Amino acid sequence: MSKLTDVPKRILIGRALRSDKLGETLLPKRIALPVFASDPLSSVAYAPGEVLLVLSIAGVSAYSFSPWIALAVVVLMFTVVASYRQNVHAYPSGGGDYEVATTNLGPKAGLTVASALLVDYVLTVAVSISSGVENLGSAIPFVVEHKTMCAIAAIVLLTLMNLRGVKESGKLFAIPTYLFVAGVFIMIAWGAFRGLVLDDTMHAPTSGYEIKPEHEGLAGFALVFLLLRAFSSGCAALTGVEAISNGVPAFRKPKSRNAATTLAMMGLLAVTMFCGIIGLAMATDVKMAENPAKDLIDHGVPVGADFVQDPVISQVAAAVFGEGTFLFVALAAATALVLFLAANTAYNGFPLLGSILAQDRYLPRQLHTRGDRLAFSNGIVLLAGAAILLTWIYGADSTRLIQLYIVGVFVSFTLSQTGMVRHWNRHLATEKDPAKRRHMVRSRAINTFGAFFTGLVLVVVLATKFTHGAWVALLGMVIFYGTMTAIRRHYDRVAEEIAADETPSDETIRPSRVHSIVLVSKLHRPTLRALAYAKLIRSDRLEALSISVDPSETKALKDDWERRGIDIPLKILDSPYREVTRPVIDYVKGLRRESPRDVVSVYIPEYVVGHWYEHLLHNQSALRLKGRLLFTPGVMVTSVPYQLESSEAAKKRARKRAEWNAPGSVRRGPVERRPREPGSKV
Repeated sequence: MSKLTDVPKRILIGRALRSDKLGETLLPKRIALPVFASDPLSSVAYAPGEVLLVLSIAGVSAYSFSPWIALAVVVLMFTVVASYRQNVHAYPSGGGDYEVATTNLGPKAGLTVASALLVDYVLTVAVSISSGVENLGSAIPFVVEHKTMCAIAAIVLLTLMNLRGVKESGKLFAIPTYLFVAGVFIMIAWGAFRGLVLDDTMHAPTSGYEIKPEHEGLAGFALVFLLLRAFSSGCAALTGVEAISNGVPAFRKPKSRNAATTLAMMGLLAVTMFCGIIGLAMATDVKMAENPAKDLIDHGVPVGADFVQDPVISQVAAAVFGEGTFLFVALAAATALVLFLAANTAYNGFPLLGSILAQDRYLPRQLHTRGDRLAFSNGIVLLAGAAILLTWIYGADSTRLIQLYIVGVFVSFTLSQTGMVRHWNRHLATEKDPAKRRHMVRSRAINTFGAFFTGLVLVVVLATKFTHGAWVALLGMVIFYGTMTAIRRHYDRVAEEIAADETPSDETIRPSRVHSIVLVSKLHRPTLRALAYAKLIRSDRLEALSISVDPSETKALKDDWERRGIDIPLKILDSPYREVTRPVIDYVKGLRRESPRDVVSVYIPEYVVGHWYEHLLHNQSALRLKGRLLFTPGVMVTSVPYQLESSEAAKKRARKRAEWNAPGSVRRGPVERRPREPGSKV
């Protein structure tokens, strides 16, 4: 069965890579840019349209405010990029906003940032894929008719590409991303040349339409609120900026400098394309409406339900290049493709953050394990599952999904920059070198302005988008926060309960001589109990067996083993592919080949838990081992259980249920069947 499942796995994701090949998967800047920055770069395909959609509520006259909104977005982008350049230099380990907030503001702030980022990564996939499907659907009717199915299929395909590894997926994504960037710059340059030099008049397909305003003549607070809402929609262009700070470990050395350079390149490209498209949209008289069927008027008549409202970038391309021309088609194809690939930012950020959270015991430890291709496969699959669910619930509608967007990212922006201010304050209190102090003061000023500006934007986003769907993102953050808190509480309780005592205890007493193979991962109470139990069984040899996946953990195990003076030989098997099951199976089979008449007895320490959901967090490796060993001839498998407190609580609950009597049952007593009298009716 293992071979049957291994063949399709290798076809889909490729051959397994050794752990010592991890350095070969690191990214140069030219690949890191499309891998980590494809989200903010591709957002120029829909962010300008979101600004115009909101402004259309007040009519065409409100479009005159769009350049000022674009300017505000540019200032915010440069502020965030400058702030995060300080982050990647100060915290290059890959924890990003989570590490900054946890270190400087405390675990609760760090967990809040982590919850916000996890939600935002899921939304990045859902929004990018849905927007890409809608762009593609304008040319292919089948995609529009089966929008949800096509979006889910795209997520599955993107998941398989990422399971093959970061570097391979990065090469696949680099070409369309650079083609998209080049296409937008060519469109901006040619449009500017036609308008400023040739003095051509360019018209978008919707330039001849009128907009029926929902609220005509807005002024005062209502107008300010509308402009703030349009600005918050335009801030979608900033999503994904934080992914680079989370992905610093994936860069080639010097990691921090390469990450900071990539950040600067991404910011410059994104704001140039965003402003260029907004400017051309104004010059070509693009019209957008939230309800185009009723609000777009053609010669005094609404355009009707059959009208398809193309994105702003498509309308601008039609005006600049001409609809149906080669450059128009090429840019449309590159736009649709890069929107699909923009989700790759989340596919790199979510698994890395999930791995760090798992290492800190906030998420199941399986998320910390690298897969066959040295990617965090479990995190990739979890992200895909959540994005598919969200896409299915919202019918792959980007307009509805985007209302949930950017709340999480600005929560992380604000807390991260606030944490950086405290970081610099802490270092300034001890630093004496004048040159270093000047650098720290300058960095603190950048992060202070960043914290203030992003905090102000967060308030604006919450105020303008809460009733339009932002509450769903906040609810997701609360769910993630509560789940991770519960997981950490469980792991802490288990770690405290199984911690080995320094003084001899019941688990370390040797009752008799014995020989067996005891599987060891860490030296804690369950392991000590398994060793002690194995000594009760008379056999010829006794040894402990451990699989080396992490050299630092293996060294710590050896040191603890020698320090405690355990008189059982400890054998370490190296596992370059990070597998646990196969090295044990091969070792046991080797013993059987050497002495076919001998019986090998394998003892596996296991936790006994009391809740069904706790089984998901423990004993997964033990189940796989038992499943393989039970089918190996001449091998005896013994589970050595260690009852956690939750199992005792479960037994008490079961006992209470068994002893419980319905009200009145004791007073009523057992029902006796009385004999029927002759002639009585049933």
